[in-house]
Amino acid sequence: MIMIRAIVRPERTNHVLMELSKAGFPAVTKMDVVGRGKQRGISVGEIVYDEIPKDLLLLVVQDEEKEDVFSIITRYAKTGEKGAFGDGKIFVSPVEDVYTISSGAKSL
Repeated sequence: MIMIRAIVRPERTNHVLMELSKAGFPAVTKMDVVGRGKQRGISVGEIVYDEIPKDLLLLVVQDEEKEDVFSIITRYAKTGEKGAFGDGKIFVSPVEDVYTISSGAKSL
């Protein structure tokens, strides 16, 4: 299993979630976050906004489902034909174990 962490623009989140659900990936955790990328935020005149609002989406899927999820997120989180700075990032990491809190049972 793997965990996919996707940081996306808030205005793209609902579309991404809808498409993930349609494709059979309804289990997602969403968090509101702030941050900045390599460009160090956005400058408007002399004002620098270095905490840009984003949404963090967390999914745990089977290894073989990675490309499907990656494709959906990149397709629906991207702005415009070519995308733009600030569209987000996707991080993938292995998941060793999963447990259900109420029962303590190992799941998945």
